[in-house]
Amino acid sequence: MFEGLSKRLQETFDRLGKGGKVTEEHVNTVMRDVRMALLEADVALPVVKDFVNRVRERAVDMEVHKALRPAQQVVKIVHEELTTTLGEPGKLNFYTGSKPHVIMLVGLQGSGKTTTAAKLATHLRRDGKQPYLVAADVYRPAAVDQLKTLGKQIGIPVYDEGTSAKPIDIAKRGVEAARQANASVVIIDTAGRLQIDDQLMTELEEIKRRTNPSEVLLVADAMTGQEAVNIAQGFNSRVGITGLILTKVDGDARGGAAISMRAVTSVPIKFLGTSEKIDGFEVFHPDRLVDRILGMGDMMSLIEKAEEHFDQAEAEKLQEKLMKNQFTLQDFLEQLQRIRKMGPLAQIMGMIPGMSKLQMSGDLNEDDMQKRLKRVEAIINSMTNKERNNPKVLNASRRKRIAGGAGVQVRDVNDVLNQFQKMQDMMGQLRKGKFPKIPGMPNLFG
Repeated sequence: MFEGLSKRLQETFDRLGKGGKVTEEHVNTVMRDVRMALLEADVALPVVKDFVNRVRERAVDMEVHKALRPAQQVVKIVHEELTTTLGEPGKLNFYTGSKPHVIMLVGLQGSGKTTTAAKLATHLRRDGKQPYLVAADVYRPAAVDQLKTLGKQIGIPVYDEGTSAKPIDIAKRGVEAARQANASVVIIDTAGRLQIDDQLMTELEEIKRRTNPSEVLLVADAMTGQEAVNIAQGFNSRVGITGLILTKVDGDARGGAAISMRAVTSVPIKFLGTSEKIDGFEVFHPDRLVDRILGMGDMMSLIEKAEEHFDQAEAEKLQEKLMKNQFTLQDFLEQLQRIRKMGPLAQIMGMIPGMSKLQMSGDLNEDDMQKRLKRVEAIINSMTNKERNNPKVLNASRRKRIAGGAGVQVRDVNDVLNQFQKMQDMMGQLRKGKFPKIPGMPNLFG
């Protein structure tokens, strides 16, 4: 998501940075480019106009003229205003009302509500809550069975009455069942519906009245485009949504839905669905997303992902090896294999400052990164334990044998060894405290 917008904005700011003093003419040119970039990203026109006007007003004011590095000041203003447009991080409301707290998921059919219900339940359990799922989608074929299957997969109870009962009654009795089971949070999976379908929207209003939810979250496909505004406004006017969950953000979404929905409803984006996997779900941080859009990386999210996927004891053991300069090619191989579990490599690399530009230039796309990683694994797997633990013994004949075993050229083996040496040099800098500590993270691509 936002790749097109990110590329356009970064190209614009690169051109701006090549100049010296920033004039009002420069600012107007930049704002035309920003306007086009946002429109191409499917951001609604009224939202674009408001954003551009706010940035231009600040950029042509004394704020830029007094800056020592005016080009960077313009980038800073865009960063701040884009963060403002995306809003504050939204936390779930578990502070009012009695337990169990009820969360209603609403949205169009096909937006991913059922899978999102399971993802949200998993997230809440990780935070120490006792979630309970209610299958109230009786209209979509197999929706109830899908939620029951997901519930069994993640070990979270699901209340259902099949497809014969009314959704309103299912929701009400589901909340009561959760209360008796001492659940702390109930997630109601409602049926998908158009915001213009009066009968089904009335049904949602009645479910809300009968269950008194703490949160009504609109689950929206990030690839919705310009229609996102009408969808958000329609649901908000009828049921009063309290937050947004954007799904399929790992697809070809232009990203405008996120900006537009947040702006027209004034409710926060609370979560992002980042993949089809159950753990492909993350809390929305506006400032971090803007960092990614502007090519500044997202080190905090990277560190959090690493902490989720790397065992604490193993991470401490690895850190000790790094501090003692005992990190081997076997350790390197193990960390690469763990990184593959963290999500799409392109997404991971996009969190590292500067790497997004390589991706957008085509030097680092997902397929290429996967091929490189597999090639590295094949090369290290072709080594003996002695060679992995002491690469200094790798003379020309050994390297030729390894290349044959891995099905690669000798130069590929040399590249991996050079890469490993660079990584050791980087870790030497890490020991001196010059880089942030990221648990278990080797330098993948030199």
